[in-house]
Amino acid sequence: MATPLPPAFTVPATSTETRRDPLKHEELPPLFNEKITFKNWHKFVDWKHVVGLGVTPLVALYGLFTTEIQRKTLIWSIIYYYATGLGITAGYHRLWAHRSYSAGPVMSFLLCLMGTGAVEGSIKWWSRGHRAHHRWTDTEKDPYSAHRGLFFSHIGWMLIKRPGWKIGHADVDDLNKSKLINWQHKYYLTLALLMGIVFPTVVAGLGWGDWRGGYFYAAVLRLVFVHHATFCVNSLAHWLGEGPFDDRHSPRDHFITAFVTMGEGYHNFHHQFPQDYRNAIRFYQYDPTKWLIATCAFFGFASHLKTFPDNEVRKGQLQMIEKRVMEKKTELQWGTPIADLPILSFEDFQHACKNDNKKWILLEGVVYNVADFVTEHPGGEKYIKMGVGKDMTAAFNGGMYDHSNAARNLLSLMRVAVVEYGGEVEAVKKNPSVPVYGAEHEKAE
Repeated sequence: MATPLPPAFTVPATSTETRRDPLKHEELPPLFNEKITFKNWHKFVDWKHVVGLGVTPLVALYGLFTTEIQRKTLIWSIIYYYATGLGITAGYHRLWAHRSYSAGPVMSFLLCLMGTGAVEGSIKWWSRGHRAHHRWTDTEKDPYSAHRGLFFSHIGWMLIKRPGWKIGHADVDDLNKSKLINWQHKYYLTLALLMGIVFPTVVAGLGWGDWRGGYFYAAVLRLVFVHHATFCVNSLAHWLGEGPFDDRHSPRDHFITAFVTMGEGYHNFHHQFPQDYRNAIRFYQYDPTKWLIATCAFFGFASHLKTFPDNEVRKGQLQMIEKRVMEKKTELQWGTPIADLPILSFEDFQHACKNDNKKWILLEGVVYNVADFVTEHPGGEKYIKMGVGKDMTAAFNGGMYDHSNAARNLLSLMRVAVVEYGGEVEAVKKNPSVPVYGAEHEKAE
């Protein structure tokens, strides 16, 4: 059963504060302390990643042109692609990096092996970087900040030797206490070779005699696909889509990214509620990682699935809706704010209409100049003319006709003043000598 997380502290997004574009280029501090030159550039290259990530696509490409793929090998390659990909998303990411659920020893061991088969580093190394990414999102301490560009966040950050102190701190004490994680970290290179290359090749070789296809397709080409599918969580998920829960940072939601990353594409939700075992909260949204975890929980292999309370999730959605509505409103003309209008007495209002030939009417304490609207009034000119110099509040609100919201919005552009006591009724209360004109339209009729 899913365990609700404690409610999040949220600030209502009711202001029209202008926030920075989450993907706008920013001048972040340099990655290195010394300037890169033609003579010293090689010192900044992480050669193990350059070779590993550069050679595998070339080997896969060679295999595509020289090795015919068998149907069984193709099916096995797809199965192992999903197995190792889910080892990252359900294991490395949601289980160990975010502790969004608990897994039994069998499930933990299998996820560890499958995640190792993706050859993306040990659980400890991967989770430490990912926790830093969440804590320092879009800043100079973010290991793969989207503000350094799409290429950098996708793969570039692994091709350089970035000083460790320039990456934000992240607590991994819980990972250091795990025997399974320490075992995998200690023997990672051997395990990665076995699970990433040897195992998928042997299955195809012993299973149906396709050793060559098992190596080029199930091992190497599959590895290239699973690498870049996972890398898209750091790049594409911070570039494509929108932020329905918060737009202060770059993570975004998009179904295309979800398909590419095995469900990790609802990234805006994930960054807001990182300990939720789900990425997609709607049943129709693609999230095979969520489905796997829920299925394992059903059969008793996983437990304590964490979910954020729906009330808190909906708050974030509503706040972003409110903010976007406010932004849309600023694009429209709403007339002079009532607080900025000059104040007239009721007598001054009447005097201006009678002696200065002003075409003003009074509605709910606000004076409107209808001089340019007299001939455009849908109900006819005489109703506008007979209201000049009078408080037409009752007539406007159903006494003669209950005006629409569109009429009220149109009137907002005609505001010129406010009456000191709100209207003739209040004016009479304050000063009984003020003449009452409110019902003269009835005599005119």
